[in-house]
Amino acid sequence: MPPLPPPDHDALAAVAAGYGLGLSDAEVDEYAPVVAGLLGSWDAVAELYEAEAPTPPERAWQRPEASENPYNAWYVTTSISGVSDGPLAGRTVAVKDNTAVAGVPMTNGSDTIAGFVPSTDATIVRRLLDAGATIAGKAVCENLCFSGAGITANTGDVENPWDPSRHAGGSSGGSAALVAGGVVDLATGGDQGGSIRIPAADCGVVGHKPTWGLVPYTGAFPIESTIDHVGPITRTVADAALMLSVIAGSDGQDPRQPTDVAADDYVGALSGGATGLRVGVLREGFGLAGSEPEVDAAVREAITALADAGMTVSEVSVPWHLHGPRIWDVIATEGAASQMIENSGYGLNWKGRYDPEVMEHYGRRWTEDGARFPATVNLVLLAGKYGLNTTHGRHYAMAQNLAPTLAAAYDAAFAEVDLLVLPTLPMRATVRPGRDARPPELLGRALEMLANTCPFDVTGHPVCSVPAPLADGLPVGMSLVGRQFDDATVLRAAHAYEQAVGGFPSPTSAVAQA
Repeated sequence: MPPLPPPDHDALAAVAAGYGLGLSDAEVDEYAPVVAGLLGSWDAVAELYEAEAPTPPERAWQRPEASENPYNAWYVTTSISGVSDGPLAGRTVAVKDNTAVAGVPMTNGSDTIAGFVPSTDATIVRRLLDAGATIAGKAVCENLCFSGAGITANTGDVENPWDPSRHAGGSSGGSAALVAGGVVDLATGGDQGGSIRIPAADCGVVGHKPTWGLVPYTGAFPIESTIDHVGPITRTVADAALMLSVIAGSDGQDPRQPTDVAADDYVGALSGGATGLRVGVLREGFGLAGSEPEVDAAVREAITALADAGMTVSEVSVPWHLHGPRIWDVIATEGAASQMIENSGYGLNWKGRYDPEVMEHYGRRWTEDGARFPATVNLVLLAGKYGLNTTHGRHYAMAQNLAPTLAAAYDAAFAEVDLLVLPTLPMRATVRPGRDARPPELLGRALEMLANTCPFDVTGHPVCSVPAPLADGLPVGMSLVGRQFDDATVLRAAHAYEQAVGGFPSPTSAVAQA
């Protein structure tokens, strides 16, 4: 990489003016040689880093033709294998396109990242390959992953396998569509406001948001470190448990993780059955503004199957659940404006594994042309930067200080029950707006479904979304929420439910497995 260009007088004067330092031209010139001397360390660090930087491996990939791209869900296709045996041997995986697969282009759904090729695999990708999986490609995700519908990606909308006129959910819509359509066995998803669970519910598959910090986020493009999650999207709970057992556990590079966190025996837990588990039906999760009665009814029907599986069911109330979206709004908006935009995705001031190449590539591209951002990110910047400029992070700090109160409200319910249950989303997948839709319509479709998902990104509790009965032929999701790091119990209950209902249906428009 070329040396850092030395700043001229105008560049330093602009920095001084931006901070209101009140320096005269003469004073700026006095600082100039000292600044130039200090910046020599930048070049030294670059030389040291480049001496150890990995070279991207040669891996074949293709941008599929429309006829070979069901649901418009693939960004690129590949066939990358690791070991020939292991718990995932013979299984195909779609990796969400916010997650690095070395040597394969990554866009994170956005023209601001287009053209970037990672040098190293994300931790979860390496673990999947080491478990015998085959990476079948990169699945389309929403533009910078900031949308709950499949309508903002730079490659076009992702179609819902159950009804192509409807969105597939987001931001992991491509992952869920490919799993629901039988194109791949498994997929990865990311979740900051519900982006594993939303497309899982909309596409009628299983989506498990692990406890925050259980699965390393290393190598996935961040939005806001305190709400970043990655996890599995699968057709069955057993597959979710198997995949989680492979990708969970500390990698020593992600500060989101406790240093001693380890994978549990999630597969073994499934055989324990669910008899005697106490399930609390979360009153505040039903009848929300915008809720469809058909969705609430389908989830209440599914709850009867929990009882059939041997669980005891009662109603519980957590009034703070209704405050969760407001707390999330501030954290996700001011936090993302600072970390995802102003500090090139990764942010600063934490110890762990950064990706300097994507930071420079993305930061350069968006600052060259901010018009590359979608409406959802425009909203983040307009509201988030206004808040930061006005109260200098005070509201972000207050929201983060309220996060433990929100978590404690759920934990108080967990003193009486083992699991909470509620609709994953208040409505079914809606009809996709046109690509020429104006911001109010796009923002409405992209963010209208978050009320029951985003609070658990703030608190970090594990949540598994499983299909409830169809409502007029469309999927509905039911969420099972558990105690922190008790993902095994969540999956055990979800598996017992799946067995009680005889498995989950697939869309009639499914394509043959590739």
